[in-house]
Amino acid sequence: MGLDMYACKTKDALPDAVDFDSEHVNSEQIFYWRKHPNLHGWMERLYREKGGAAASFNCVTLQLTLRDLNALKSDVYGRSLPATSGFFFGESYATPEERHRDLEFIEAAITAIGDGYSVYYTSWW
Repeated sequence: MGLDMYACKTKDALPDAVDFDSEHVNSEQIFYWRKHPNLHGWMERLYREKGGAAASFNCVTLQLTLRDLNALKSDVYGRSLPATSGFFFGESYATPEERHRDLEFIEAAITAIGDGYSVYYTSWW
């Protein structure tokens, strides 16, 4: 058990920015993280800002826009992802490799959006 985190792309129209049913979306995974709680905490904060109301930020969906991705890039470069913990979350290490992977994801997501896809984040723990 643990925190599994996914970014997916789809050409399907997403009905909402948050809490849409990804089971009915034809999507493709573009990135996967295992136990990176600080990134998960950043995503949860964005989810709440966009009106997400699930009591637990688990198995919910969050659409990511270019604006969101640029804000994330700034926070990754600034090493300002929020410290986040949870029973199954593991630990973020803020290593150069972890930051490199986050930036690799951001670039892949920006490219996908440029190619006409929508990008969303989801997780399971």
